Amino acid sequence: MLIGEGFAGDAPNGAHINLMLGAKNGPMGTAYAVAAASPGPGHVPFQVVLKLGVPVEPATLFIAKATLRNPTHETMTWGPAQMGVAAGITMAVLDGVLPAEARQDWVAIACVWVHWDANDADAVFANNREAALAAARTAVRRDRISLDELREALESQGNSFYTPRR
Repeated sequence: MLIGEGFAGDAPNGAHINLMLGAKNGPMGTAYAVAAASPGPGHVPFQVVLKLGVPVEPATLFIAKATLRNPTHETMTWGPAQMGVAAGITMAVLDGVLPAEARQDWVAIACVWVHWDANDADAVFANNREAALAAARTAVRRDRISLDELREALESQGNSFYTPRR
């Protein structure tokens, strides 16, 4: 299994994606099927599509990290956030970030955060596209982050929601 993370934009229209990729015939395939068949209150896993009848390859399951709260939040999640993930994963395939065999032999699970107050569909789309592509790049990265990079990141830790006081 490969694991990646991508973050783009600022609240309330920012995107944060945790992406898991792996072989259809292995544990990722099982996880995909179980997750797809296990919706919970406010969390409905669904197949990512570029448009009706055109599923993303590799098959990608979208799981909302934020509980769906109201019609606007649902629309932002199922519309621009889903379309952004579709575009980012497809760009990863077309740009060679993901290997050719990923299209048919892999599955992906995208855990996607959409802020409850998201209000700009175009920004939500663009940020999810960027975050999904970044997550795919991180997942297949062959070189690991060095200890010096980890140390530097720890010393400058923060994001658009919180930066610790030093």
